[in-house]
Amino acid sequence: MSTDDKMRVLVYSDDASTREKVRQAIGRRPAADVPLVEIVECATHAKVVQHFDSGEIDVAVLDAEAKPAGGMGVARQAKDEVHDCPPICLLIARRDDRWLAEWSRAEAVVAQPIDPVTLAETVAGLMRHRLSTRLTAR
Repeated sequence: MSTDDKMRVLVYSDDASTREKVRQAIGRRPAADVPLVEIVECATHAKVVQHFDSGEIDVAVLDAEAKPAGGMGVARQAKDEVHDCPPICLLIARRDDRWLAEWSRAEAVVAQPIDPVTLAETVAGLMRHRLSTRLTAR
């Protein structure tokens, strides 16, 4: 995959403003050395599962505070059930939730309120990781 290709980043939150903040922070390309991003927004757990099962998601950003299915539980389920699960970044509301994020097996954690630079750097790092460890070619 070259930097001219696109990578699909799933953004899950039941809160439209959270999805918007994530989308704006990531932008079209979160770093010069990674491909362009196609954002796939989800507001429900069922849609997240559907997208993960498709195998077309490269990185996921999950809101730990989403209702009724929080991002931590969704991440844990994906790590247990999805073959070649993409790297996951969790958005947490309280720094004390980092231990729970570790339980979920997410590769990265970003605290809210969202710092756009931190989130963009984190997503770019997960994109690089995905590019280097992808099990299946497109």
